[in-house]
Amino acid sequence: MARYDFRTPRLFVDARLQSGAQVPLAREAANYLGNVLRLKAGDAVLLFNGKDGEWRATLTADGKRSLGAAVEAEARPQPPAGDLHYLFAPLKHARLDYVVQKAVELGASRLQPVITRHTQVARVNTERMKANVIEAAQQCGVLAIPDVAEPVELLPLLQRFNPARTMVFCDEGADIADPVAALAKVKSPPSALLPVDAPPETTPLAVLIGPEGGFAQDERAAVLKLKNVVRLALGPRVLRADTAAVAALALVQAVLGDWTAPRQNAANTAD
Repeated sequence: MARYDFRTPRLFVDARLQSGAQVPLAREAANYLGNVLRLKAGDAVLLFNGKDGEWRATLTADGKRSLGAAVEAEARPQPPAGDLHYLFAPLKHARLDYVVQKAVELGASRLQPVITRHTQVARVNTERMKANVIEAAQQCGVLAIPDVAEPVELLPLLQRFNPARTMVFCDEGADIADPVAALAKVKSPPSALLPVDAPPETTPLAVLIGPEGGFAQDERAAVLKLKNVVRLALGPRVLRADTAAVAALALVQAVLGDWTAPRQNAANTAD
């Protein structure tokens, strides 16, 4: 049986979810369900809020033009929170939308725009980023909603960076080596106190992707001064920043993240 139900419309709501709850739907959500999907009172939907798991619900009429939802039963419990921060130099418009969506799909728990010396985008629309986070989560069965942080300059961020968090520094100036092997060196060894099939212990992680102009020398030096940093290149080819983001997050999840956790039968793709 597939883990996800992609046939029933999913909707993010800013409300507590529990059996018997009556959830009013925002105008935009009601318009989408009623006028775009042509749903009506009595039709089934799935609701999630990033905290209480996913719940089956039935649409209810809330006045002549509004819709609500009656929460019935839990469909999926809320998964354990991940701890993967994605730090990136902002990109322009559609490419930023793409990066945000892919970061959600790949399990980032926090999206942090960072302004570097060669960043070409001075202003970041974080409200648009949040909207893209919700859209990606709705489409792909994601239950955990990443935090979207306001942009900060790189050097001050590094000065207060948590030394317990491992920084995966994607640096075009690094020697080309096996990135999988480099990441595996910081992987926590299995504990004899845990069952063999228990999820592996995870390390707080951050992935840093710079602008397409690369990092300045003082920025590179500041990153390399961090206590727990893994510097790696992403192969012999020059990657655009949005491509590098997908490659790096996939590598990190495959070696250090939740891709190594035990899985049951799953549907791994979404339209």
